[in-house]
Amino acid sequence: MFEDNLNQNIARPELLQIAESVAREKSIDQNIVIQAMEQAIQSAAKRKYGQELEIRAGINKKSGEIEIARVLKVVEVVDNKAIEITLEEGQKRDSSARIGDFFYDPLPPIELGRVAAQTAKQVIVQKVRDAEREKQYEEFKDRVGEVVNGLVKRIEYGNVIVDLGRGEAFIRRDDVIPRETFRPGDRIRSWISEVKKEQRGPQIYLSRTANEFMTKLFTQEVPEIYDGIIQIISVARDPGSRAKISVMSKDNSIDPVGACVGMRGSRVQAVVAELQNEKIDIIPFSEDVPTYLVNALAPAEVTKVVLDEEEKKVEIVVPDDQLSLAIGRRGQNVRLACQLTGWDIDILTEGSESDRRQTEMSNISQLFIDKLNVDEVIAQVLVTEGFSSLEAVAYVPIQDLIEIEGFDEKIAEELRERALTSLKEKEEKIKDDLSNMGISEELSQFEGLTPSMLVKLGNAGVKTVDDLADLSSDELKEALEEITLSNNEADEIIMSARSSWFDDDKKEENNEEN
Repeated sequence: MFEDNLNQNIARPELLQIAESVAREKSIDQNIVIQAMEQAIQSAAKRKYGQELEIRAGINKKSGEIEIARVLKVVEVVDNKAIEITLEEGQKRDSSARIGDFFYDPLPPIELGRVAAQTAKQVIVQKVRDAEREKQYEEFKDRVGEVVNGLVKRIEYGNVIVDLGRGEAFIRRDDVIPRETFRPGDRIRSWISEVKKEQRGPQIYLSRTANEFMTKLFTQEVPEIYDGIIQIISVARDPGSRAKISVMSKDNSIDPVGACVGMRGSRVQAVVAELQNEKIDIIPFSEDVPTYLVNALAPAEVTKVVLDEEEKKVEIVVPDDQLSLAIGRRGQNVRLACQLTGWDIDILTEGSESDRRQTEMSNISQLFIDKLNVDEVIAQVLVTEGFSSLEAVAYVPIQDLIEIEGFDEKIAEELRERALTSLKEKEEKIKDDLSNMGISEELSQFEGLTPSMLVKLGNAGVKTVDDLADLSSDELKEALEEITLSNNEADEIIMSARSSWFDDDKKEENNEEN
């Protein structure tokens, strides 16, 4: 060992005592403090004996002796005489010396002057501080997602600095519940959202507005959640105002809502008090989507639910007097329900829904009157039976038409024939329109585009496959106007149009290789 190569030592048993005291006070390894002292002594020795020298300093961990030595490396050709010696010189000292070996020349002990002592102090303080920061980071890096208690240290521009005992944490202004006020010394409970390792030390970020904070609070207050009997499915919050939380029980004998509420509301009130009287709606989760959506809109009553599963949109019809309750103040209730369920919710009143349905039926009836050349009675009968387009009349099994009250085979055949004729005329007109618009043959035969879509695209200036490929999905949907496409359908059409680009690139690469 290095210490074994030295003879001139000075005993400093108090150094070990100091190192032990500092290590205990800062809760760090004593070896780190000793290493900091060695580095400080080494720096002071270099100042005295010359910065060009390679100097090592050590402290004997048993006696506290300070040991200082000059280090010389055995090399084949000497480039720097201050730190290197030749093999020949090395073998004069020790016949077993080889290239790459080191010699340690003991140096006299040094007395630290005022400047040297100050430098040594700075080195030790910095080393200890770095060790503290590293320990703090190691302690908190794996605690992201935990709820911690601390004391408010100070407030800076709305941001709260929290003393966690083992370090400081930071709550950004946006992560503090609105209208919540703190004073230095107040106790505060928060959720650890992030721990970053930065130059100035670990930065611990806390939050009181995160959905996870509410989840953790319920986990602490409700033993059934902690034990896994009750599961929190989703949380939606408007911090400081209102929140919705959906829960599900794995045990049919346990009511998840009742368990979360507690005796006389004791459990939920504990969470409410922590969140500055934030109103919490506890919603029972259901695998049945309409039921879940109805529960999520509580306390409003719902009369009808119309789902669009592909777009994940839903129309919910409520009584006229329930509209404001369903929407909530500034749209709060429906917004939280959207966040909770993951569905895009559109609220309609019974009156507006009835008017819309009446308008749609009237438009379809008029279409049948115009295109099928029938009277209003027959048109309304078709609408009432669920026929909403000429295609439905033309291509439905003939038996479905015959089964309509008042219709026989002759009437059914006539209606079907008129529908087919009307559709054929429409198709011919569209072909003429496409020809006049200058739509390319490649685009007109493009898979996934109907003739009516092509007309809309032609009106929007899209006349070739390359024009189609240049569009984004949103631009395509906008060009098609009332013709609705899902996001997935629009993406597929655009990517299919762009496939020719990739084919051309491959051809160019193959030509270059050949």
